[in-house]
Order: sequence, then structure tokens, then C-alpha cells
Amino acid sequence: MADAVDDDLYQRAKRLLEPGDIELVGCIVHTDLGGEQDLEMHELTVAINDVIADHADKGESYIYAGNDTDEFASNQFQGKALADDAFVWECQQLLRSGTFDLVFYYEAGVEQEDLADDLAALDDVDRVTLVP
Repeated sequence: MADAVDDDLYQRAKRLLEPGDIELVGCIVHTDLGGEQDLEMHELTVAINDVIADHADKGESYIYAGNDTDEFASNQFQGKALADDAFVWECQQLLRSGTFDLVFYYEAGVEQEDLADDLAALDDVDRVTLVP
């Protein structure tokens, strides 16, 4: 991708979207939050959850941290639909070059450009890179 600032991060995110049970797309939310701003990063993740769930038309959702399973890594989370625990999104929170980048992937069908615009409007978001 010509406008990707961190090609390695972009390629790693793209590999997460390899074909599986459902077709996935994603985005990288680049923040201005430093490594010591864990609380602000958590609050931003909650706000992103609401935006993605709204765009995915999944209704209310909650954030599952996976603390009760060894299938999750540290700083890996899932958004799940409140009504039926259906998958809404998954993310990795990465500290890169002193600030957090949040890599999200979700089921295809979301209008990517509209979602990116809404995510970019959130506080503490520097920019959004779409991963088709």
C-alpha cells in the first residue's frame, strides 16, 4: 500500500485477514497515545468498539479480554454482540515507536471509508490505515 507509513505493520495486519470461515477486512488505528497511557488506550478501544459495532450493524457489543483462555495473547481483545456473543471484531494493541497502534479486523461488508472517517474523528486518533 503506497500510503502505509509502517509497511511491516501493514503486511502483518494483512496476513491476519487471510481467508478463513468468514471474509475479514481491517484497519490500523494509529494513535498519539504513549506507552504510559494505558487507561486512555482502553477508553479509546471502548469508543472504537461502539463505532465498529454500529458500522457492522451488530447491535450492542461488549469487549471480551480472553483472560479465561490460553487462545488469547496479551493485549488481544474481541468485540462480541451482546445479544448472541457473535464475533464483531478482534484487535491487537501494539506499542510501536513510542505510541499505540491498534490493529482491528472485522467481517467484510462494512463501508470501510465511512468507518475510517468515524474512527479518525475520535480523540487520540492520529490516522487510520485501511487493510482490505
